[in-house]
Amino acid sequence: MTALAVSNVVLWALVLTLSAVVLALIRQLGVLHQRIAPAGALMLSRGLNLGEPAPVLEVAALDVRELRVGLARDDGRSTLLLFVSPSCPVCKSLLPAVKSSRKDERSWMDVILASDGDAAEQREFVRAQGLEEIPYVVSAALGLAYQVSRLPFAALLDERGVLRARGLVNSREHLESLFEAKRLGVGSLQEYFS
Repeated sequence: MTALAVSNVVLWALVLTLSAVVLALIRQLGVLHQRIAPAGALMLSRGLNLGEPAPVLEVAALDVRELRVGLARDDGRSTLLLFVSPSCPVCKSLLPAVKSSRKDERSWMDVILASDGDAAEQREFVRAQGLEEIPYVVSAALGLAYQVSRLPFAALLDERGVLRARGLVNSREHLESLFEAKRLGVGSLQEYFS
C-alpha cells in the first residue's frame, strides 16, 4: 500500500511540475508573439513607385458602369484595387476578408476588384462568391498598367490618385497592412519597422 501512495505522490508532483513548465512556455510564446513585427504585404521589387501618381485608365465594370481608375477623387476617398482570378485559390480564400474590410473601412475607402480573361467566367465567379456589390473590372490593360505579375495583388490609391501602398496580399493581415501603411504615411510596414 505504501508503494501505491508513494507512486501517486510522485505522479502528482510530476503532473504539477509539467503544468508549471507548460504555463511558462505559454507565457514565453506570448512574449515572443509581441516581439515579432507583422510582415505586411510582400513588396515586389519591380512595379510602380510608391508616392507617384497612379496610371489613369477608363475601364468598364461587369455591370457595364464606366470607371476611371487612378483619378484624384473629389469625395476624399481612397481606392483599393485588388487583382484576383477565378482560378486562384488564395484569391478565393481572401475574399471574405476583402468583404469585411470593405465594410469596416467604408468611411474612407472603396474597393474595386480587377481581373482579366473571359467575361462569362468572371461573371460566374462574381455570382458564386457573392461579389455583386463590389465593382468588378475585367481589363488586361489595368493589370499591365499596375505591373501585376502575381495574384492576389493589391494597390492602395489615396484620394489624390497617388499610389500609397502595394503588394501581394495572401491574408487578412497582409491586406490590413496596406491600410496601416497608409495611416502611418509609409510605403509598407517593412519600411516602417526598418
